[in-house]
Amino acid sequence: MLFKVEDYLTEVRLQEGLRWITRDGITTQAMVTFTSGAFLIAFALKLGASNLQIGLLAAIGPLAQLLQLPGIYLVERIRNRRLICVWAGILGRSCWLFIGLIPLAFQPELGVILLLGAVIFYSLTTAISGCSWNSWMRDLVPQNILGTFFSRRMSIAIGVGIVLSLLAAGYLDLWKKYFSAQETQGYSILFFISFLAGLSGVYIVSRIPEPRMAASHVNLNFLELLRLPFRDTNYRKLIVFLCSWNFAVNLAAPFFMVYMLKRLGLSMSFIIGMTILSQVVNIIFLKIWGRFTDTFSNKSVLAICGPLVVFSILAWTFTTLPEKYFLTIPLVVIIHVVLGISSSGVALATGNIGLKLAPKGQATSYLATNTIFNSLAAGIAPILGGKFADFFAARELDWTIKYTSPSHEISLPTLNLQQWDFFFFLAFLLGLYALHRLTLVREVGEVEEKVVLRELVNEVKLQIRTVSSAVGLRQVISFPVVILNRLVKNNKE
Repeated sequence: MLFKVEDYLTEVRLQEGLRWITRDGITTQAMVTFTSGAFLIAFALKLGASNLQIGLLAAIGPLAQLLQLPGIYLVERIRNRRLICVWAGILGRSCWLFIGLIPLAFQPELGVILLLGAVIFYSLTTAISGCSWNSWMRDLVPQNILGTFFSRRMSIAIGVGIVLSLLAAGYLDLWKKYFSAQETQGYSILFFISFLAGLSGVYIVSRIPEPRMAASHVNLNFLELLRLPFRDTNYRKLIVFLCSWNFAVNLAAPFFMVYMLKRLGLSMSFIIGMTILSQVVNIIFLKIWGRFTDTFSNKSVLAICGPLVVFSILAWTFTTLPEKYFLTIPLVVIIHVVLGISSSGVALATGNIGLKLAPKGQATSYLATNTIFNSLAAGIAPILGGKFADFFAARELDWTIKYTSPSHEISLPTLNLQQWDFFFFLAFLLGLYALHRLTLVREVGEVEEKVVLRELVNEVKLQIRTVSSAVGLRQVISFPVVILNRLVKNNKE
């Protein structure tokens, strides 16, 4: 039988499967690098997308996860998660072939609508495969290496993404230089390549072994499957935390790229450079966070990384006072570094804690229900942001300290909120509330934040000593500085 499930996996078969999972991470990252983030938003803006359409574009992915509902039904009925992932992958990833044809065959106004439609279909199929994938990985990957394995997989994937981002940014700069009149068509080649990478990923997924799903001890109907997680008090608290967290982050995060392009007027090459800087830091700390989630707990890592993300969002409001000033570029750099440190820990820990707290044999309903409610929160937030972006464009909150004497007057600007700044500040407040909800969740192995902080400081010191004793330290340090100087110089030009 094609895509047969297996009752027992030998150690050799398990290790083979883990290697295929890692390879899937590489091909998926290749596809995602070219079809999301700066490249997708820049493509949409080139087609003439409005603020609302950018918000919708950011909301499609999370809201499409509502298809986890029929996804649960498919998994429970078919009970062959690999088969579902393969067919959903073929259908969904073919959308990028169509999106690549948009600049070649359609007018920009129609192109934006078709882009939104294609991304919707792609996201729906991704949601179905994601439901199967999460349950599959919960049963396949041993729990004692869950954090370490997926942190390594993410590190390799991000490393591939960095290289591909550099190549793509250089390619787009050259294309714009020689074919400025057909700039949008340059993105078509990126989407065609992502389509090929996506199909390669589908083949790799077909080679991953699948253990047989555990039989359910109780014959539950569809709605009962969804109710199960809410009867678990601790898992219900986890869902509340993740919902509030995803709403806070997605109220602001989708507009970081738009903010840098429109408000700060930064060049695409500089933005890609900052993205790569953040990814490099992300890779460095992923290994640390992966070990910490296994040694301590996912909640302990979230207690450290969560506040860093929240205050990084608030920091965006200080990049203008009210326009660009001498601290704008340094602040943008610092924000990307801190987000690189913290987002890796948050992404790893939020994914793992949902897997860890889901009971074996009931992972499908627990994880899908968790994903559904979090997707609603993450999807509604950017739509609200896009809807009211123009409304807040006509509003301004200026907080200036002024000193007046008979001879002169001194004004010191301390805070200035305009348009997207309001979302960043509101996201900061909601993030603080989400961190409060985290304290109510219980996880086996959690320790006090000060213990994790002490271990983190020791780990960073060890990494610094290791690097400082290596040959070529001057080159290691000077390389990013030189790159940063060039990016700043190019941005000013």
